[in-house]
Amino acid sequence: MCVKLICKDMKKFLVFVSFILLSTVLIGQKKSLTIEQAVLNIPRDIYLKQLSSLSWKDNNVFTYSKGDVLYQQSVKSAEETKVLDINDLFEITKDSVFKKIKFFPQYEWNNDGTIWIKATSNFYNIDLTRKLLISKIICTDSAENFDLNKNKKIVAFTLGNNLYIRTSNYITRTIEYNENNGIVCGKSVHRNEFGINKGTFWSNTGKYLAYYRMDETMVTNYPLVDITTRVASLRNIRYPMAGMTSHEVTVGVYDVEANKKIYLKTGEPKDQYLTNICWTPDDKYIIIAVLNREQNHMKLNMYAAETGEFVKTLFEEKNEKYVEPLNAAYFIDNTTFIWQSQRDGYNHLYLYDINKGLIKQLTKGEWVVTELLGLDSKKENIFFEAAYPNALERHILKLNIKTTEVKPLTQEEGTHEAIFNKDFTYFIDRFENIDLPFVYYLRANNKILRTIAEYKGDLHEYDIPKVEIVKIKADDGKTDLYGRIIKPSNFVEGKKYPLILYVYGGPHAQLVRKEWLGGASLWDVYMAQNGYVVATVDNRGSANRGFEFESCIHRQLGVIESKDQLKFVKYLMSLGFVDENKIGVFGWSFGGFMTLTLMTDYPDIFKVGVAGGPVVDWKYYEIMYGERYMDTPQENPDGYEKTSLLNKAKNLKGKTLIIHGYIDDVVVLQHSLTFLEECIKNNIQVDYFVYPTHEHNVRGKDRIHLMKKVTEYFDDFLKK
Repeated sequence: MCVKLICKDMKKFLVFVSFILLSTVLIGQKKSLTIEQAVLNIPRDIYLKQLSSLSWKDNNVFTYSKGDVLYQQSVKSAEETKVLDINDLFEITKDSVFKKIKFFPQYEWNNDGTIWIKATSNFYNIDLTRKLLISKIICTDSAENFDLNKNKKIVAFTLGNNLYIRTSNYITRTIEYNENNGIVCGKSVHRNEFGINKGTFWSNTGKYLAYYRMDETMVTNYPLVDITTRVASLRNIRYPMAGMTSHEVTVGVYDVEANKKIYLKTGEPKDQYLTNICWTPDDKYIIIAVLNREQNHMKLNMYAAETGEFVKTLFEEKNEKYVEPLNAAYFIDNTTFIWQSQRDGYNHLYLYDINKGLIKQLTKGEWVVTELLGLDSKKENIFFEAAYPNALERHILKLNIKTTEVKPLTQEEGTHEAIFNKDFTYFIDRFENIDLPFVYYLRANNKILRTIAEYKGDLHEYDIPKVEIVKIKADDGKTDLYGRIIKPSNFVEGKKYPLILYVYGGPHAQLVRKEWLGGASLWDVYMAQNGYVVATVDNRGSANRGFEFESCIHRQLGVIESKDQLKFVKYLMSLGFVDENKIGVFGWSFGGFMTLTLMTDYPDIFKVGVAGGPVVDWKYYEIMYGERYMDTPQENPDGYEKTSLLNKAKNLKGKTLIIHGYIDDVVVLQHSLTFLEECIKNNIQVDYFVYPTHEHNVRGKDRIHLMKKVTEYFDDFLKK
């Protein structure tokens, strides 16, 4: 009997010990992400934890919003004080619009310390000291493309395709009105290429408004179908395809005081590109980078604002491949300005004078200026952001105009973004690296004065695999490429894992950087937690590596890029942990094109592919982008033939899922449908999924559905 009692007590003890050990393990065990967290919840949480609408009120005070409150701090004090909230805005304006919004609206400080608030279609100028509404501008709810002139208290806006201005005296003036829906005024033109992101340009004093007027009546209508109506309805868009008729753009100039308009005499041919519009500081002239349709010859032209007359060409740039002006001239004074150009092989700064021409090149080196930030009050130093010392990082630098000496103002390895005060004595540095989503520093020159805010979330509770950035040689055997590898959680040496290659590969994109997670998304992490190797490489043709690196793909999109991607995959195979029989690829847009290219170029290597919104044949893509990299189908028939996936569909072997937004107005549905037709002709089975109400990207809560679809496809056909 005593033996039985001892045994019984021993069992209780062992159960207790096991419970303690299990609890210890569970307490120390990190959580795995759900797909909802990876795709939407955590990215949104990180975004909301950042400082929103960060701005300098004056040289010593900066403001930012959190939720529905606007806060401020000063250079001297870290004390966070409330400026005002949405309820305050309601009390000051008596406008019920502030009862309907949840987050603090857009705002802009005036030099006198008053503030402009934009809520829906309305603008409010408020004196915070007296809690007084100075003036307001009320626009129509359906208005778009707002452009506020703070000096004159006037807002330019569009209704449909027409352009108007509205004053604080409730006067509305019609600048352009056309009943023909093929005439578009006051909006971005040339399909947002060449750095164009708006259609109106106020002069410095506010006396004039320059604006785009686009005639696209000669461009073929392209049908999109809206299935949300009782009977599906037709929505035509003007979509100029490579080699076909393009639209014609002019620039109007409206004199606010005289209530009259003229058009700049930009000349022939009419299907040229008018880009990078800016005003001289004295409001006398408008500077435009005029690019020919072939995109190999740019003229920086000057026009008289009052008469529209062509004055002169300041300089020209030519290149046998293409010239791509992306930034307007930045004026230092009435005659001197800074121009950005890739003419020496990398995007750098050049100093010009309207009368004397080129003064000197300001920056040099095998690195790229990514953004010109401004000029100090003494006009001695220029501040800019650069992919420096290499493309993996972003740093803030100062340039002395006289000596051209360049000094880095940030040292921490990673990615820096700067917001300077008005005289450039202080700046707020938003910094991130592979392990850190964000931190905000207050800096003076190259010194950190204090930390303003940093990420404090619960990501430490999750099992985030280590991200590794690697350097390999491209297919040419000499060019360096940067890649990113995320190994599975609980990685075991000697074990082989399925590989998902996430790809984009096209111009104006860089996926691998020294920022949080190396630039990867949390979906990449989610897949790594579920037993995949997830990897990405920036092939030749991608951004921020100089003109030779980026332009070698000219007239043959997908050819060099495909070879570089394969070189990276072979490198991953050589590491010993990739299952060579389980290699998949996923990409969207140009990445969708690359996915299908890899699946058809190397059908024995890539077993599963998911292509979203894929370009299939460049003759179906728009003129501005397509002709820059491929010329026209008439000029480059061999290139179009060689890169068309319609000719490669017969090579497809692996399991392939194509996803497309039904009303995609960027990569139109015709791309994937013609590919399906070729697959049918060749008795090739593919899977196809459409998002009926989405355009080129699937956003919002539906993105969870999308990424579940992608995940399940790899789980079903690659992992098993």
